[in-house]
Amino acid sequence: MKAMILAAGRGERLRPLTDTTPKPLVQVGGHSLIEWHLKHLAESGIKDIVINISHLASQIRDALGNGQKFNVNIVYSEEPAVALETGGGIFQALTLLGGDPFVVVNGDIWTDYPFSGLHAPEGLAHLVLVGNPAQHPQGDFVLQNNRVLENSHGERYTFSGIGVYRPELFSECKPGRFSLTPVLREAMKNGHVSGEYFAGHWFDVGAPVRLQHVQDFVSKIQEGS
Repeated sequence: MKAMILAAGRGERLRPLTDTTPKPLVQVGGHSLIEWHLKHLAESGIKDIVINISHLASQIRDALGNGQKFNVNIVYSEEPAVALETGGGIFQALTLLGGDPFVVVNGDIWTDYPFSGLHAPEGLAHLVLVGNPAQHPQGDFVLQNNRVLENSHGERYTFSGIGVYRPELFSECKPGRFSLTPVLREAMKNGHVSGEYFAGHWFDVGAPVRLQHVQDFVSKIQEGS
């Protein structure tokens, strides 16, 4: 499978840091967030990577190049100055991703999730869910019998920003700015979204205090290794 890393966002909640540094290049444990993703994807055997870029795009290109130094092959999907959001960004990149299912990873998370366990979904999408962090206690979706549901009774979990999608998930979409979430919700209504719960380490690096949390966590791991 190919993978796409979403890296075009402005990172408003991390300003002023992201005024001069794109969020995916923020450093954690001596490596940028996106370099951690490239390392983990390569270790899992996923070598063909699409990265969408917009805000401070040249910095990401200069830092990552064609991916050779990370043992991957990178192609870029360049977006307008106002990025296309999650859904619009994926939709624009479909020609680069090809006709097979592909992995998508948010560029602003840190995780030790084992990407090697991901497979093509039986339906249109497969989502990795995690426990609800302090900043998002209400969660996003319910997981029942390996199916992801929105309007259902049961414990709610948070979408990790990691998923596997078939291109057909976007068959009704049109070019432009739009979120991935409504597309997933529509597929859930028809039972086309499977899921799994990941109990390992996962951080959403969406605010300065959360960035500090993951920096402290990774530092402790590195000190103990």
